[in-house]
Amino acid sequence: MEHTTLSRGRPDTSIESGVAGPTTATAVAPELTEALLARMDVPGPRYTSYPTADRFVEAFSAGHSVQALAQRGDLGGVGGAGVPMSIYVHIPFCESVCYYCACNKIVTRDHSRVAAYLKALEHELDLVCQALGEAPQVSQLHFGGGTPTYLDDDELRHVVGMITARVRLLPQGEHSIEIDPRTVTRDRLALLKDLGFNRVSFGVQDFDPAVQQAVHRVQPHAQVEALMRDARELGFESINVDLIYGLPRQTPESFERTVRQVAMLRPDRIAMYGYAHLPTRFKPQRRIVSAELPSGADRVGMLAQALAGFVSHGYQYIGMDHFALPEDGLAQAKRQGRLHRNFQGYSTQPDCDLIGLGVSAISRIGATYSQNAKTLDEYYDLLKGDALPVVRGLALTRDDLVRRAVIMSIMCHGRLSYESVALAHLIDVRQYFAQELEALQDLARDGLVTLHDDGLEVTPLGWYFVRSVAMVFDRHLRADRSRERFSKVI
Repeated sequence: MEHTTLSRGRPDTSIESGVAGPTTATAVAPELTEALLARMDVPGPRYTSYPTADRFVEAFSAGHSVQALAQRGDLGGVGGAGVPMSIYVHIPFCESVCYYCACNKIVTRDHSRVAAYLKALEHELDLVCQALGEAPQVSQLHFGGGTPTYLDDDELRHVVGMITARVRLLPQGEHSIEIDPRTVTRDRLALLKDLGFNRVSFGVQDFDPAVQQAVHRVQPHAQVEALMRDARELGFESINVDLIYGLPRQTPESFERTVRQVAMLRPDRIAMYGYAHLPTRFKPQRRIVSAELPSGADRVGMLAQALAGFVSHGYQYIGMDHFALPEDGLAQAKRQGRLHRNFQGYSTQPDCDLIGLGVSAISRIGATYSQNAKTLDEYYDLLKGDALPVVRGLALTRDDLVRRAVIMSIMCHGRLSYESVALAHLIDVRQYFAQELEALQDLARDGLVTLHDDGLEVTPLGWYFVRSVAMVFDRHLRADRSRERFSKVI
């Protein structure tokens, strides 16, 4: 069969493949057959959790969440209150809509709406701490949205103050905030630093003016460059840049320029996501002209070029959607086998509990997931009744826990040790996953995984489609023929 080189100019895509011990780089010139591309061009989860959020059920109530929190508090220092946790704060407000956005957001210029929201956040945090029975230790605090920097200076001070008054933020913890470059100045960055944030994430997406106009997010390269310089001078420990490939009017050539520009800015981390065009689910995406979206082949070309480009500039490929400089904690965690994955993506933090605060936020406590109401009205109404604003969730079964461990090992480390799973979950892996191991034979023949007697390993080529490898072990997905709610794997 004739091979089609999907990466323009056939770049040398050196992918950092080391996990533990010395890191090795394997040179790969990815050539994919059209048949393989067609098979892989399907929707699938990003696996920031397993089971995925679409499996949450309304039968899981606020009462179940309270019980999970109380049990954590009762455990004390043995995997409970003595173990640090993470907090995610969702700020849903934005001043203008970005057409690609699939986040839970409220586009408004009426800033008076913030006061009621912050009051509700405070009430929710009080209910959480009441259920826990004591102030939790927090090693990771993340503000997302929406646009967290939609809040003015006093509002930012208030929301940080209400958190620090109720929880114990560990001095060496990660305290990060997502930033729309159009909403901050050097002075605002200085305020964020004074409030304790030590990591910032700039939403860039693409530097090409035509692409920015097509998605209604115009922010010049010079503006981002100046803000990143300010952030370094102010002493932020880590700077992240978010990119999206597959946007309207993008081409492999134009995205290659963006990759080069970003690499020259030298952020510590880069998160690069494939655009998921789901206009039936997300109203803003209906303003995107479908005919202007790049083809599947061009999307893979962009991914290949980005891998080649960032690695050639000294970045290490962490997995699916992340790159980091070798000295960054994320790269160190991958080399040492300490990488984890949560609702914010790849993380250096241990596999710990997460409290999600705010509208639509998701929490993970023990073997449970829960999600808050997705609309402000419902969120407010539930809190008025002194109840956690939980509307759905899930209590994981033993099978869910086994599969979560397997999927996260694949997503984070690109490998699976049968012995580790067997010892941790007391199962015969080959018998338990007989159907899945048989299904992996096809991926092995395509060169995406290497199967060993004691486990499996994702190949450098397979990292393009690591979600497809993980999907083999997703029991819920296998039983469900409808996958259109997910983004495409490529």
